[in-house]
This record gives sequence, C-alpha cells and structure tokens, in this order.
Amino acid sequence: MVILLIGGGSVLMNAMIDKLNKNGHRVYLLTGQRASRFSYKHVFEKYDFPYESESIKDIFESIRPDVTMFMGAYDTNYDWENKGRQESVRYVAGVMNILLAFSMVKTGRLIYFSCEEVFGNAYIDDIGEEEPVSPKGFKALALAQGEEVCANYHRTQSMDTVIVRFDHMYWVPEKGGHEDSPCFHMILEGLKTGRISANSRNSFSMIHMKDAIEFVYKVAVDANLQHACYHISSMDEINEMQLAELIVRYMGEKVEIVDNSVGENHRLLLNGKRYQKVYPMKIFVQYDTGVQKIVQYMKNHRESFLKDEDIGGGKFGKLLHNVRVIIRKLIPFAENCICFIPFFMLNNRAVGSQYFSRLDFYLLYVLLFAIVHGQQQALISAVFAVCGYCFRQMYNRTGFEILLDYNTYVWIAQLFILGMVVGYMRDQLKYIKEENEEKIGYLHGKLNDIEDINDSNIRMKQSFEMQVMNQKDSLGKIYEIASRLDAYAPEEVLFYAAEMLSKLMESKDVAIYTVANGDYARLFSSTSKEARKLGNSIKYTSMELMYNELKERRVYINKTLEDKLPLMASAVYEAEEMQLILMLWGIPWQRMTLAEANRLTVIGALVQNTVVRANRYLEALRDQRYVEETNVLDEEAFAHLTKAFFEARDKGLTECSLLEVAGIGRYDRKEAAVILSSQMRQSDYLGILHGNLYALLSNTDQEGARSVMERFASKGYHSELKREAV
Repeated sequence: MVILLIGGGSVLMNAMIDKLNKNGHRVYLLTGQRASRFSYKHVFEKYDFPYESESIKDIFESIRPDVTMFMGAYDTNYDWENKGRQESVRYVAGVMNILLAFSMVKTGRLIYFSCEEVFGNAYIDDIGEEEPVSPKGFKALALAQGEEVCANYHRTQSMDTVIVRFDHMYWVPEKGGHEDSPCFHMILEGLKTGRISANSRNSFSMIHMKDAIEFVYKVAVDANLQHACYHISSMDEINEMQLAELIVRYMGEKVEIVDNSVGENHRLLLNGKRYQKVYPMKIFVQYDTGVQKIVQYMKNHRESFLKDEDIGGGKFGKLLHNVRVIIRKLIPFAENCICFIPFFMLNNRAVGSQYFSRLDFYLLYVLLFAIVHGQQQALISAVFAVCGYCFRQMYNRTGFEILLDYNTYVWIAQLFILGMVVGYMRDQLKYIKEENEEKIGYLHGKLNDIEDINDSNIRMKQSFEMQVMNQKDSLGKIYEIASRLDAYAPEEVLFYAAEMLSKLMESKDVAIYTVANGDYARLFSSTSKEARKLGNSIKYTSMELMYNELKERRVYINKTLEDKLPLMASAVYEAEEMQLILMLWGIPWQRMTLAEANRLTVIGALVQNTVVRANRYLEALRDQRYVEETNVLDEEAFAHLTKAFFEARDKGLTECSLLEVAGIGRYDRKEAAVILSSQMRQSDYLGILHGNLYALLSNTDQEGARSVMERFASKGYHSELKREAV
C-alpha cells in the first residue's frame, strides 16, 4: 500500500514509519513546514510544505495514497502552550486544505488522529463514540473542529474518512522533548521539585504508543470499515494518586507525594468496546512496564529535561541559580577592578623611570579589556584609568591645575577613543563570527537536506529502473510472463494461457473460448466459476455489442455493465479468421480504461503467437498423430492430450471426462470412429490407450458425460466413465 503520513517530527511519527516499513508499505511524508530538520531513513519521499500551501493538491494527485494519516492532536508543528489562539486558526485552515486536496483525488482513506481532550467535562460512565464533544481550550476546540470537518466530508461526499481518538497516549519521550501526558508531567515535576502533586479524585486510563500504533494499523489496512469513528483505549482505570505511587516506586529517590485531593471527582475514560467488537485487541504494554521505562529514561537524561533553575529543586535551587547568574554577570567587572590595581602600581613606578617613563600602562590596560571583553568593559576600564591618572597627578599638583591642563583632556580623549574603537571592533568581530557560525550551521542543515534528497533520488531512480522490467503493466513484465507459455506442450498452451491472462490482467475471473464455427464458440479453459457463467457454448454473434467490437479487432469494454456480457473481451485471429475469444470479469470500474484495453491487446498478441505456433506444430504432425484414415489419435498423442486435460482440471482451469468404449477391436475402430464422432462435439477427442478406444470430453462434468454415454449406447456401443487419467 502507498501511505502518506502528515505531521511534524516526533517519537510517534518515527514509530509509525517503522511499523509501516516493516509491513512492506511505501511511505511518503508531508512535514508541514518549509525547513524540516528531521531526516527519516525509511521514507520513500519527504515533502517540506506547510499545510496551507497550494502544492498539497499536487502532492495528493502525484502520490494518490491508499491511506493518509494526519497526526492531528499529536502534530508537533503547533505551539499550543504559548500561541493557542493563533495556532487554532492555523490548524483549522490546514485541516480544511488537506481534506479539500484529499477529496479531489477521490481515492483512498484518511485517518484523523484525535484524543480525549475533545471531552473537557467529567463523565460518570465511559465515553462512547456517539457522545457529543465538549471541548475546553484552544487546542481542544481546534481538534473538535477538525473532527467535524472530517465527519462532514464523510456524510456529504461519502469520503472514506475515519476519526481515531486515543485515550491519554504516553510513550518514552525524546531527549529534551516535551510530551502532553499525565505520566510525563508527574515525572518532570518530581525531578524539578522533589515532590509530585496528585489528586485521587481525578481518574483516567492511558494507552502506550506501541499498543496504539498496532491498533490504528488494523484500521488502516481494513478494506471494509464498519464505523467512521473509533476510540482506542486500554479501559484500565487509574487515578493520579496511583500513578504517582507507581512513579515514586521506580524513581528510586526521595520524592514526596503531595495529596491535593479537593473538589469533585473528575473521571475521563474513553470506551473502546466498539473497536474490540470489530478487531481483536490485547494490551501488551501494561502500566508497570510503560511507566518504568519512562522514569528510567528521564532519570538518566534529566539534564536535558530540566532548566538550570530547576536543577536541585525547591526554592533553594532557584535562589542558587539566580546567584550563579549574577556572579557570571559580575565576573568581568570584578576582573576590571582587580586588574586595575597592578596597572596603577606599574604606572606609578614608571613615572620616574628612565626607561619606562614614556610607556602608558593605563592605555595598555584599556586596550587589554577592549580586546578581551569589548566596548562596555573598555569604557569602564577607561574611567578607572582616568581616576588613577588624576589621583597620581594630585601628588604634585592641585586638582584645579589638572583641570586647566589641556594635556589631560588630550590624554583622556586618546584613551576613550582607542578603547571605544578597539572595543567596537572586537564586538563586531564577535558578531560576525557568531553570524558565520549560524550560517555554517544553516548550511550544514541544508547539506543534510541535500544528502537526504540525494538518497531519496537514488531510491526513486533504482525503483523506476526496476519498474521498467518489473512493473505489472510494463512490456518487459508482460513478455516475461507470456513467454512462459513457450515452455508448455502444444496441448497445454490454451489451459495456461487463461492462468497467465489472469495474472497479467489482475483478474481472477478469466475465460478462453474457441470458435467452433462461424456463430458459436466453445469454452476451453477458465479460472473460476464466475468466468464460466455464460455456459460451455455461446452464440457470440448474437452478442452484438461485443461482436461488433471484436470483428473490428478492437477490445470490447462493457461500460454499461451488461450482466450477460464480460467486462472486457478481446479476440485472437489467425489470418482473417477469429480463433479465440478472451473474456474477463471481476475488474474494478476504475480500471476499465484505454490503458487496460491496450494492455489486453498486447497480451492477446503474445497469446496469438504462441497458439498459432502450437497449432501449426500439431498440424504438421497430423499424419503422425492420428490412426491412418481416421480421426482417432494414436496412443502417444492421446496420452499427452489426456494428461494435459486432467492436470488442467486439477488446477481448476477446465472440466473434462474420459470414457472407455468397450468391445471394439482393432479392425472395427474406423467404423466406430465415424459413428461415435457423430455423437460428439467438435471439441471432443477420440484416441487409443492401452489398445482400447477412449473418448475425451472437454468441458464436460459427470452429468454431461452420462448423456454422451446414453447416446453411445443408442448406437450399440457400451462405455464406462473413468475417474482419473489412464
């Protein structure tokens, strides 16, 4: 089957792809976003388009999927927590566009994934599929509207749309991921704070992702669905307190359970009995096993699920985190203050030095912090340097004299200008570096996408190369199967031509009629009871609609669905005479096209070549195969013919009967052959086996054989019916 998955990357999506790939389906993926960073090994083709794109229609027409699965409630392309209002509008628009494109293709089935959130109230009894939804919140409203759109398409346009509601689905999350399930939230709360809040009045049921995928797969592959909505639930009730106790048992840490059981009972549990009546289901992942795996995984990767302020838990942990943040911010200022002291001392020592008096240590100090920390710290270090300079000058001069000295202002201007310029350059270089790293990261992502596209193109190229010879309607495949007829004996060709025609045309109801004379055709071989419904003998010239097409050497297509005519038929000619009529039933309406007619024409031509060659071979050996001056086959030829008929009978390709005619001596065969032939049809045979005369009746059951035996008896010849080939 060709299956199209629609949704963002997630654990559920990966698991669904693996399930479909293991069962031999071809999987296509529509990611719903322009720049998807997820790569999938087992996806035949990936399409990175938003759901609102006009290209969705082209994608459906190109793929023509047998089954389309829309992740819906589990689609990671939507940020329900922070942008509920905007996302609800975008979600409904996307669902409408997907369903519109699906309706234009008019084939396949669409499965819409929903969840228990569409029921926002508390319920005393388990919730059935007929219960009206009561959504609360933007996400629930959007999901409910998506369900309503699917149901409307099902009712008004008779589209094969199915709504599947999962009951609190849970699974092992991705590292650093976020899942919307009670189990995940409780474990995360325990890791953050060391406590788990639980309300024993809130009860529900959960189903593990592995079980849910198995159950929804049965819905996807079922050819005849009985309902348009199913609830998939374990129906194993549990409350928050019981779940919290289960988590604490496997967490192995001192985690406190806080009982906040207040208010009325809130019970939300989906009823999955409708699904159970149609499909056998068994829950493989129980709560103990499923919760234990999630707890162990989140414990082992807690650093990816917790933020810095969460680690350690409690108020003390948050306070410690805030202190750490402040310290990290103050470190450059502390460095500035500490480094100022040695530079101040060096400058004081250099003032009276013969060798270092012209070296400006304050300038070096400002340049050092401009290079290391940028413009902000350069300004602060420049302020410290000015203060140090003024303080040192006041050893010999008054503050007023320092203010009147223009050299002071020149030096300060030089200090600030150099510090700001170097700091600005450092900040710009850092910005350019970060921007380049971001571009490199983006290009690496594009390179990965190109690699994925290249892998996909290689797979498609190899697939199309294989289809040149192996595709069901390719000339190579048709010739490969049709050429197998050459391996059969001339007597067997027409029997196995029906079997070959059944494979190539993908129809289990095929019949081959041989033209006995100008008006009548006799059934030679068939593949089913349905294919024999016209009878063993037909007057094909009276079937005007079919005959008018066949005599013009065209393929007849029963577009009016006449009950007494095949759905498709073609004739095989030798020279200008019609020899065979190929008839087909059991073909879907959508396959009764010109392409199928062309395929039947090609197959008929190949059959014609084989049949004509076999007939010419038998005609060339006529003198060797028949007893002299009679129409009685000799022992060797009749033995081959009898064997071919009985083997074909055992395979359900024809019916035949063998009669032994008693009391005929060797010299009486010629006279007996003339008399017996007048009591038989043109498609029956007389022959010799073990010295006795036999009659082989084609397409004749035991009841028909008895009537022939009676006609033989009326002419004075006693015969006996043989059950098996002699």
